[in-house]
Amino acid sequence: MKSLMVITMMFVSAITFGGCATTGDLEKVQSQQMLTGAKADQAAQDAQAAKAAADAATLKADAAATRAENALKMADERAKIADEKAIIADEKTKKADEMFHKSMKK
Repeated sequence: MKSLMVITMMFVSAITFGGCATTGDLEKVQSQQMLTGAKADQAAQDAQAAKAAADAATLKADAAATRAENALKMADERAKIADEKAIIADEKTKKADEMFHKSMKK
């Protein structure tokens, strides 16, 4: 029983002294935490910059879409005006032909 007690005490002592973190271990953990924090901060800044760039691109795309819609409306309006002018020109041509045929009959 005494030998078991001695072995147990040695085992507990080894775990107690071996399981403690040294100052070097703590400094290493702190430096890893600082590095991880710095990387996280950089990632957050990169994400914020990417979002700002995406927002700017969205605004430019919206503006381009608005300009395209306006250009399409103007083109439709011009086509409508051109069609109306073509109809008027056809009517004038028909009248001129009728007048010409009337003058030829006399």
